[in-house]
Amino acid sequence: MQTEWNFDALLKTDFKKERKEIEKAHFDFRDKWKNNSDYLKKPEVLKNALDEYNNLFENYYGGGSEGYYYWLKQEQEEDNVKIRAKYGEISDIFTRLGNEIRFFSLNLGKIPKEKQKEFLDSKLLKEYKNFLKILFETAKYQLKEGEEKILSLKSKPSYELWTKMVSSLLAKETRLVLDEDEKKVEKTYSEMITLMMSRNKKVRDSSAKVFNEILEKYSDIAEFELNAILENKKIDDELRGFSRADESRHKEDLIETEVVDILVKSISNKGFDISKRFYELKSKLLNLKKLKYYERGIEYGKIGGDFSYDSSLDLVKKVFYALDKKFGEIFESYIKEGQIDVFPKKGKSGGAFCHNWSVKYPTYILLNHTNKFNDVRTIAHEVGHGINNELMKEKQKAINFDTPKSTAEVASTFMEDFVFQELLKKVSEEEKLAVLFQKIEDDITTIMRQVAIYNFEKELHETYRKENYLSKEKIGIMFRKNMENYMGEFVDCSECENWWIYWSHLRMYFYVYSYASGLLISKAMQKKVKENPKFIEKVKEFLSAGISDSPKNIFMKMGIDISDKEFWNKGLSEVENLLNETENLAKRLGKI
Repeated sequence: MQTEWNFDALLKTDFKKERKEIEKAHFDFRDKWKNNSDYLKKPEVLKNALDEYNNLFENYYGGGSEGYYYWLKQEQEEDNVKIRAKYGEISDIFTRLGNEIRFFSLNLGKIPKEKQKEFLDSKLLKEYKNFLKILFETAKYQLKEGEEKILSLKSKPSYELWTKMVSSLLAKETRLVLDEDEKKVEKTYSEMITLMMSRNKKVRDSSAKVFNEILEKYSDIAEFELNAILENKKIDDELRGFSRADESRHKEDLIETEVVDILVKSISNKGFDISKRFYELKSKLLNLKKLKYYERGIEYGKIGGDFSYDSSLDLVKKVFYALDKKFGEIFESYIKEGQIDVFPKKGKSGGAFCHNWSVKYPTYILLNHTNKFNDVRTIAHEVGHGINNELMKEKQKAINFDTPKSTAEVASTFMEDFVFQELLKKVSEEEKLAVLFQKIEDDITTIMRQVAIYNFEKELHETYRKENYLSKEKIGIMFRKNMENYMGEFVDCSECENWWIYWSHLRMYFYVYSYASGLLISKAMQKKVKENPKFIEKVKEFLSAGISDSPKNIFMKMGIDISDKEFWNKGLSEVENLLNETENLAKRLGKI
């Protein structure tokens, strides 16, 4: 069993030869179709053009095997400047080649309505129907070809380098803080975040003090950075004609703005009431009058058991095979083929992810397994994404191989929650309280906290567009207000004003709502599978759909109406029921 990535599937490619093939394929496509308008008139000609366009996605996406290899190596060796430079070189080349064929989608978006209808109704173009539908619906937001090229080229200096600057400055910081043995040791910025969740108050306070000092140190730089990317977004939206700052995100995610508004409103009302109750319970269980903002993640209770990688694999495999044989087989193939990088090491990226370049390439999963209870759920979460990838590969062309952000977290949380149910069977009554508590905290973080930050983002962009510049103090006041809105009076947010500086998702423009939508949709699916195990076939249909249809239509076929506020409220009720169960258990055990 390999515990580091096996790159044989990528390294068997001659990278120099592949680069020439990629360039030739893009230039051939450009030369064949740029001055040939037949594909804009005849379905059979468009079918040929789309097949060739799809081939570019399938074989050469992101710079092909070379691009994928160096992207992954960056994650294994974040401090390797040569690898970062190599990937930057490949990325620049691919951006340039993408600009060479940009005319194709732009021209398709401009065809008359009558011809659009003919193409959408054509049996020849059936497998490309939703791709075309998206192009036609978003065409009004597209600029001229030259303007699109400029926007593409300027994104690196006007956006990416700003955000990388702040995150890299923070990542380099180290300080002397108390470790778990109350000894002063030098810790990195990311290690301080972990120590702020220590059960030992001295340890928490020591890290929080220096962490806040680091944020203050870079607050002036972060003020300019955030204003720069707010201005960049404002310019892009004005040029494209978006009326709201979050509208472009919804278009990209193939979800209606009205649906997101219903989701956000439901969570801001009913959901925030639940999260306030949770933090009241947490403060009581920890015997604290109030939690400091940095203490919100303190673990409660202890969970015993063997959570080694081998034991974790056995448990996750058992759950996956019980759900569906295919799920278990996919997981076992990842282990056998060396597609999971398991353990933390110096220079390796933190956290966890699952990534797949295109239908032609293998899925790679990154973990940082440390034999903790939550590491088991992380395996299930990331492999859930992988299963989603493999089922799409079986059914979809490369052009439809994607999961919109609005539904990207459904597969992962679906698998994770079934593994959680299995873990729950293995603990004592005392441990069960800690497990339930951890689960509800994860749900609140995924749903309520992410919507709180979404509300902050909206206020941030709206205020910036009225005032044209925001001081760090004003940004901090807005941030604190939105954190207090979901946490309530049992969390002291008086020292959180600078914490927006390190929250990277803020720089991704309204990305965070997708965590909430994904988990709530997942809960609805889980319920249906528990009621009728055969419903797993419907789940597999969803997992294989990619972007071949809109999320709203895909879910409607499953009996799930995401445009109905009651759907979201039912999901929130499940979180509330879990909180009720946790409170009742705490009372039964005499903890509160």
